[in-house]
Amino acid sequence: MKLEKQSVVIAGGGSTYTAGIVMMLIENQDKFPLRKLKFYDNDKERQDIVAKACEVIVKERAPEIEFLATTDPEEAFTDIDFVMAHIRVGGLAMREKDEKIPLKYGVLGQETCGPGGMAYGMRSIPGVVELIDYMEKYSPDAWMLNYSNPAAIVAEATRRMRPNAKIINICDMPVAIKKSIADIVGLESESDIVDRYYGLNHFGWWTEMTDKQGNDLMPKLKEHVAKYGYAAAEGEGNPLLEETSWMDTFQKVKDVYAVDPTTVPNTYLKYYLYPDYVVAHADPNYTRANEVMDNREKNVFAECERIAAAQTAEDTTIEAGEHAEFIVQLAGALAYNTYERMLLIVKNEGAIANLDDDAMVEVPCIVSKRGYEPLCMGKIPHFQKGMIEQQVAVEKLVVDAFEEKSYQKLWQAMTLSKTVPSAAVAKQILDEMIEANGDWWPELN
Repeated sequence: MKLEKQSVVIAGGGSTYTAGIVMMLIENQDKFPLRKLKFYDNDKERQDIVAKACEVIVKERAPEIEFLATTDPEEAFTDIDFVMAHIRVGGLAMREKDEKIPLKYGVLGQETCGPGGMAYGMRSIPGVVELIDYMEKYSPDAWMLNYSNPAAIVAEATRRMRPNAKIINICDMPVAIKKSIADIVGLESESDIVDRYYGLNHFGWWTEMTDKQGNDLMPKLKEHVAKYGYAAAEGEGNPLLEETSWMDTFQKVKDVYAVDPTTVPNTYLKYYLYPDYVVAHADPNYTRANEVMDNREKNVFAECERIAAAQTAEDTTIEAGEHAEFIVQLAGALAYNTYERMLLIVKNEGAIANLDDDAMVEVPCIVSKRGYEPLCMGKIPHFQKGMIEQQVAVEKLVVDAFEEKSYQKLWQAMTLSKTVPSAAVAKQILDEMIEANGDWWPELN
């Protein structure tokens, strides 16, 4: 059957991940053929670096695809079927502040967790809502696949502020973890794993994993995780683990797992269960933002500039990103009715039976032309329920603070977070973050 060709706009065209998404889209023309590919970003200078290289890549590898990079919303969002959104409002400069300000007060600094995640969320909400509005104005039948962080706060905001929007909030972290798990249990690909999982974005647990023949993978996996976390026993496997900070995160899973050995956890739970460990092992002068700027950003942009200058990408080091594969799979299911089973961030509505219906949870869903249908995970234990309810309240309070321009609600959110030791410390961090974010945030009363 011949598949209908799609038109896609990548919102966040200047991201270091964009070129990898383009490579993945080109490599999957048999599964998700494109007629048009556009980039949109409000930072023209940054987008141009990536776009000039990607124009060469598209011309060489898929010349039938029409390519365009623009900063004009009407031009970008007209005649499109999918918006693939990964914007970073404030850029890496603001991420650095998100990470370093909490560390001054003995609190972990992290992109999506704790006060840093809340600060980022306050900046991200208007940016993502703006993209939805552009999409609905110029291509009202399109879908937005949003993987802009912090995904949990953004998902709660879009649920409230644009309740009828055709947006699906997604995260590639479970995919990255499952790549390591596939290595551990001896499977060729993470797509060979059938899982049951519940929680929030960056805050969840697997309860079951089988292969496609129904063989239970959990005993072998748990035995490995108890010793090594998700890191390979001899250091091979997931390329993500070549970075020191990620290797530590994957290894720390063994301690997170020890808290509840009936499940296996998302890596990000280390920030909530071992925040003192994270702070003790952090360098307040050199955080993950610095690592990204000095390595990934520098390397990707240098390669993009080399391709643009040479006018060939024949020997490029840019590879299809693993999170791009997830996006292509999701878009294909929506476009071609393939009924994929995927982890998505969706309104609970009974998926976790003993959790509020309006919580934005991360659970397996069946994806088709109808959209997504969450699978029921049943009732969850007191430990996970208590942790999830606390974190849901934090996320809801952040969105309250944004909508109501409320200093009080944002202080409450930071105070309630498991990563912050007291209301006094929360207030110190909040006051400095208000100053640091300036016009990026609404003025709080």
